Amino acid sequence: MKPSPHIDFDRNAREALGNEFLQRALRSAMVRFRELQAPVIAEIPEWQALRAYAHEVKLHTLGRLDRYLQQLEQEVSARGGRVHWARDGGEAATIIARLARGRYVVKSKSMTSEEIHLNEALERAGCEVTEGDLGEYLIQLAGEAPSHIIAPVVHRSKESIAELLSAAAGTPLPAEPEVLTAAARRLLRQRFLRADVGITGVNFAVAETGTIVVVENEGNIRLTTSLPRIHIALMGIEKVIPRVADLAVFLTLLPRAATGQRMSSYVSFITGPRRPGEADGPEEFHLVIMDNGRARIQADAEMRESLACIRCGACLDVCPVFERTGGHAYESEYSGPIGAVITPLYRGLRAAGDLPFASSLCGACGEVCPVKIDLPRLLLELRARVVRERGASWSERIFVRAWTWVMTRPARLGFAARAARMLQRLVRRRLLPLPYPFSRWTVSRDLPVPPARAFRDGWSK
Repeated sequence: MKPSPHIDFDRNAREALGNEFLQRALRSAMVRFRELQAPVIAEIPEWQALRAYAHEVKLHTLGRLDRYLQQLEQEVSARGGRVHWARDGGEAATIIARLARGRYVVKSKSMTSEEIHLNEALERAGCEVTEGDLGEYLIQLAGEAPSHIIAPVVHRSKESIAELLSAAAGTPLPAEPEVLTAAARRLLRQRFLRADVGITGVNFAVAETGTIVVVENEGNIRLTTSLPRIHIALMGIEKVIPRVADLAVFLTLLPRAATGQRMSSYVSFITGPRRPGEADGPEEFHLVIMDNGRARIQADAEMRESLACIRCGACLDVCPVFERTGGHAYESEYSGPIGAVITPLYRGLRAAGDLPFASSLCGACGEVCPVKIDLPRLLLELRARVVRERGASWSERIFVRAWTWVMTRPARLGFAARAARMLQRLVRRRLLPLPYPFSRWTVSRDLPVPPARAFRDGWSK
């Protein structure tokens, strides 16, 4: 997905709300994710303590990032790997394209590679690239961007998926999940066997041992890292953690928060290239460590916490805004509450300043985040920054001044509350639906019936 000069979330959301299939698919998928996650999280009595521990590990690491990244480089190099440093996405893509030039590439699911549009850079370098993850492969066939961190094709029907795979296979396929999955497996297996280069992301990178950890459910990463002669791993600087001992906590939190599993089907620990006597693995291992705006966020004391994200997608699953708009409305590789935070930080407030307002501030995202990122606080901070940078409209300024005037005196608040209740009764009897601009509220919501007795009256002396 190419960055646009300005993300118009309001327009994109309206389009999404008009798509009936998308609405059904999103609601079904998000409800299903929540149903899977709740029982396996409830099995862990110390869940909140694990969240707090993971939060502290991440903040500790982010506060000493240079130290742990240097240690990671030393350990990877000591075990036969090569480390490449990239200041931005363009430099990372250039490094990887140079290493893979002209070769056949298979690539596992990686949001970081989506962030830098890696496939396009590889194709310009003469590479033939195939996504190994089933969902990402379908997205590649469709020429689209993923719409969810965990479920990239949630916006597509099985009939449209059948059309994509039928075209790739050269034969008509029925819209039956089992048949389509088997067909995709046959198509992808040929590409794994042909590949010269395998490219993966990194879930965690352990500074202590130089180990990268990748988590999956399909087995495609195992094939991507073991069959090709060259393995290239791309990671953002925030993916490093200090010790192997810390992994147990993160590997407990991640699958439960992401897919509602006790453990992911495949967890691979990769420490350098193949050694003498080993049956499989790459001859060359390259680790590309990328900044791409992360160091700027790390230096921002208010927003540093956002880099603790482990890309589980849990905040998307509980967000009422995401459940109605889907990921494409955000025009970013990162959507939902975490996307509404980090996309403006990566691209700037002028380009993505609408996204922090794409939230009801219900707080569900902060409650569900497995590493305890205070997403509501970050969204509010970004809203304040947007207003400071863009300035408020005259109507907003008038409203805020009137609100401040009312709220600073109890007598004024009491009078305003009584007047509002009288107006509410009048409106319900005579004026529904309300005229513009109030019709933007009443067109999709009922005006509540005012209670017979106000809450304040119960506490008056």
